[in-house]
Amino acid sequence: MYAGTTLRHGSGKIVGVHQKIDRIARRHLNRFVDKSVDFPNIKQILHFEGKNGPDGLKRKSSSVDEPWHFIDPASPDDIGLVLMVNDHITNLAQALRDKNEARASFEAAWLAHAVVDGLTPPHHYPLGDKIQELWGKSRHERLSVMDKNIIRGINRRDTLSKNWQYWGKGGVFTTHFMFEWGVATIIAPDKYDKAFPSVADIKRMRMLGFETTFMQSIQKVYKMKLYDEYGKSGWTRKLATKTKQTLMPEIIKTVILAWYQAVILATEEK
Repeated sequence: MYAGTTLRHGSGKIVGVHQKIDRIARRHLNRFVDKSVDFPNIKQILHFEGKNGPDGLKRKSSSVDEPWHFIDPASPDDIGLVLMVNDHITNLAQALRDKNEARASFEAAWLAHAVVDGLTPPHHYPLGDKIQELWGKSRHERLSVMDKNIIRGINRRDTLSKNWQYWGKGGVFTTHFMFEWGVATIIAPDKYDKAFPSVADIKRMRMLGFETTFMQSIQKVYKMKLYDEYGKSGWTRKLATKTKQTLMPEIIKTVILAWYQAVILATEEK
């Protein structure tokens, strides 16, 4: 999801989707977490979003060792993002036990970012395969910022064609960005005061674990085919309604559950 320009601190304050979700989720988390738990406040969490978040790192780095928040829900073997989320939960739980505010704030922010991206329809697109097709090598083999941003073809025409397919109107990146920008504008007026897990949701997560809960949410979003719908017709009233009323509440609830899972590990498994 869109997290601001990532060029300066606070750039996503107004229209940053990640920041908006974090604010709502942190407010609702108070319903489930005892006041004795020193969970990072929203200011501390948002310090590690935008410029200091995963998107900020991606903007100024090569593809080597940067966070990869894409997942193919149709492939049971694509578990990299799930493992990353599990690591953030474990690290957040440890930071809460240690009362390490800075580390807890970082882990809470990056955990929420990973969960949100995993439930964002454009992040279900097989981007790794498209990079392999256009660059002629895997995403890991793009070893510089320039190499990540400029596709070099076999000649000038091929170079222009491939870069247009990725960066041009209707291209891979442009379509991805415009979907996420559309979400940012559509949800801007909403407060999502009722977008929090039910008692049944909490019980289910305790029984099944967060990983299973997360995967079930991913499948739920994937089956809605929102990105396919956007690719065919752009933003329609029907698509906007489903985004506001179904997609966003699901994402917010799942972020709350991820944070709550870390609190459970920190407070109940000492």
